Order: sequence, then structure tokens, then C-alpha cells
Amino acid sequence: MKFYPIFMRVAGRPCLVVGGGDVAARKVDDLLRAHALVTVVSPTVVGAIAEHARLGRVRHHARLYQAGDLTGAFLAYAATDDEALHARLAGEARAAGVLLNVVDRPHLCDFITPSIMERGDLIIATSTSGASPAMARRIRVQLERLFGAEYALALQLLAALRAHLARAAVAPAERTRILNTLVDSPLLDHLRAREPAAVDRLLAATVANDVSLAALGVEVAR
Repeated sequence: MKFYPIFMRVAGRPCLVVGGGDVAARKVDDLLRAHALVTVVSPTVVGAIAEHARLGRVRHHARLYQAGDLTGAFLAYAATDDEALHARLAGEARAAGVLLNVVDRPHLCDFITPSIMERGDLIIATSTSGASPAMARRIRVQLERLFGAEYALALQLLAALRAHLARAAVAPAERTRILNTLVDSPLLDHLRAREPAAVDRLLAATVANDVSLAALGVEVAR
């Protein structure tokens, strides 16, 4: 493997984006969705970044990158047209112990950002190790056809059920049996068809008569 696959928690952590174009804007959006503390360094920025800055979602330094801007960052993205700056950033990031991604320059990257498909808590990340982002996107589109909104609902339900079983002090082995049984059941089919009554019958048969979508706080709209 060229890169070690990992999901990182960036919530509340300072992250730096060097660059202000459309690519940088996409990185800013992704970091904000993960609740990172984002700083952008670029003399000019596209409208999306400017709006984030206006609303206080990001800090924008309207200037060229300066030595020391990486200090304290957990990770950083570089998305500019300046190859000399990219090489300089790579050296400074390694010296500072900051993880760096230089967009479309895998040889300068400490990490790469995969193509991501999301269905609620389900995240499937696809990477070609930097060989072909276009192929990674194609695979993501194929995955989107395979995994529908029912997976988000299923994970919401299973998470609520796990919490319910823990509160009820159900033995670990029994909890595992119940959850595995549901995963292997027609649960996804019922959710895909938007059949809450069928889901309730399945829960009653697998868990207990008093366990239902309503009891778990999960809503399945018809």
C-alpha cells in the first residue's frame, strides 16, 4: 500500500488551506462539515470561501503564504498553481509535524483525500492511491447506485437499538446475536420499501414486543 487508509477526527482541530480557488473551496467545505477549525491563506478567494469568512466560519488571511502559517495546524491542504510553494510547504510541513495534502501532487502528500460516498453514518471511501482521481469518482458513482438511503436509516436504527439494549442491561452475547440477526434479516428491504409496519414486526420478533421504531425514536416516512 502506498497510503494507509484511516478516518481521522478533525472536529475542533486547526486545519490550514493554502489557496483560494474552487478546489480549495471544496476542501474548506469538507473540513467544515467535519467541524474543523479552518484557516485559509490566499490573497484572493472564490465566493464560497468569502461567504464562509463573512459568516465567521473560517479565518481568512488575504495574503500570500508566510513561514510559520503551518504552526499549530493538525493538517493542511495546498491548492495553488505555485509549484515552488508546494515544494516549500512539503518541507515545512514535515519539519513542523503537520500532515499535508498537495492537491494532484501525490509525491508531496502525507495523506490523500479519497472519493467519498455517504449514507448517513455509512461512509465508503475510494482511493486509487493518487493514480487516477477520475477512476475513484467513477467507482464512487457506482457505489451510490448500490447503497441507497435505506443504509442511513438502518444505521440510525441499529445505533438506537444498541443504546436501548445497553440501557436494558442485555447480556453482550445476546446483544451481538440480536444485532447480527437484524443485519442478516430483510431489514434493508423493508426500509428500502418504506414499510415501517414490517420493520416493527421484525423488531418485535427479533428483540421484544415493546421494541418498535417509535420506541427507538426512528422515523421511516412512507
